[in-house]
Amino acid sequence: MTYRMDIGGQRFTWTTLKQLLAHATPVRTGDQLAGLSASGPVERLAAQHCLADVPLKAFLDDVMQVDGDDVTALIMAQHDPAAFAPVSSLTVGALRDWLLDPASTGDRLHAVAWGLTPEMVAAVSKIMQAQDLIAVAAKIEVVTKFRSTIGLRGRLSTRNQPNHPADDSRGIALSAIDGLLMGTGDAVIGVNPATDTVPDYIRICEVLEAIRTQLDIPTQHCLLGHVSTAIQAMEHGAPVDLVFQSVAGSTKANAGFGVTLSMLDEAFDAVHGLGRAPAGSNLMYFETGQGAALSADAHHDMDQQTIEVRAYAVARQYKPLLVNTVVGFIGPEYLSDGKQITRAALEDHFCGKLLGLPMGVDVCYTNHSYADQEDMDVLLTVLSAAGVSFVITVPGSDDIMLNYQTLSHHDAHFIRDTLHRPPAPEFEAWMTRMGIGTPNVKLPSIESALGQLRLPAR
Repeated sequence: MTYRMDIGGQRFTWTTLKQLLAHATPVRTGDQLAGLSASGPVERLAAQHCLADVPLKAFLDDVMQVDGDDVTALIMAQHDPAAFAPVSSLTVGALRDWLLDPASTGDRLHAVAWGLTPEMVAAVSKIMQAQDLIAVAAKIEVVTKFRSTIGLRGRLSTRNQPNHPADDSRGIALSAIDGLLMGTGDAVIGVNPATDTVPDYIRICEVLEAIRTQLDIPTQHCLLGHVSTAIQAMEHGAPVDLVFQSVAGSTKANAGFGVTLSMLDEAFDAVHGLGRAPAGSNLMYFETGQGAALSADAHHDMDQQTIEVRAYAVARQYKPLLVNTVVGFIGPEYLSDGKQITRAALEDHFCGKLLGLPMGVDVCYTNHSYADQEDMDVLLTVLSAAGVSFVITVPGSDDIMLNYQTLSHHDAHFIRDTLHRPPAPEFEAWMTRMGIGTPNVKLPSIESALGQLRLPAR
């Protein structure tokens, strides 16, 4: 089908829905480098106007088909016609109006989640301004639970990220205690490992388990190693709380991560089989990010935001406790500056929540981006207004292992004090019990923590 729009005395045409979506996307460095973006602001505006008139049903006829692609097949298998019925007669523009209508409550939005395909959700996000993305996302409450309850309205959780460049047990513990003393970690205490061996995976899980159990913290931990390593570690009795994997929006992109849907099926069954969590708990953790598929030449000529939202179909298949987009981590080749990072974060968060995911954001940038910590301050604030489920914090905003800039533990205090966003209720009660935030804190000090905690050897 050919799509047309006249604007400013010019006629623009797009030969496929895929091309129309790409040209309607707000400016992205990655799309420009891939030759997928509009020729300029006039064509972008024309594409957005044209996209607004596309019926949602058109996306069921043209689901960005990729031959032999299991993500495409999964998207079609997930689609629920009954859930789609309330919005099935709408266009993309009318869906925007419906989402913003005060009568469209969070419950109504939640009810249509499995009727919407990722492409429909990506499309509507492209014609929404920042306030629209914030307003709609703020309506939606996506609640998940393990030892703490994540996503409750009016609360903001944090991932305490105690990375260490050598995966040293004592270094990880020291960093984790630093965050706990400032009240971070109710979503997860999650480590990105410098290595990816089964023995190191088991050891670091044991370090995190020692911290959690000896301090009686109502949270969960996760080692963000590869899912195949996690499966082997669980076979050897590792105390795994959450299984992690980076995922993307096509089979080829997931192959670049060394993962298949069947591997995720296996990991899902394995972690639930450990019996470490109450029935009904959410035990998976996924990360995504705009540019991942494009960097692997696995985007199939889709713009980087549309292929990103397709990754959310993979994530929601496994009922995760946590999902986050590492929005500025992949680099300026895909999101060059603070403005692009902010827009992408709001899109990802909105799209994930509308599809029913417990969406968090790694509010971050790399040192060669045209961004700085003030951009991150603004992004954290607007995401908090949008009801983001969790953010990631490290000591001093500087991750010394991954070499990028994110939020500090102090930023969690800012949001709690300024926007009144407490952590998960179980963790909040633990903080009160331990005196965190008062002169009478009962946690071991950083200086004495390593002597008091019984950790496995390095």
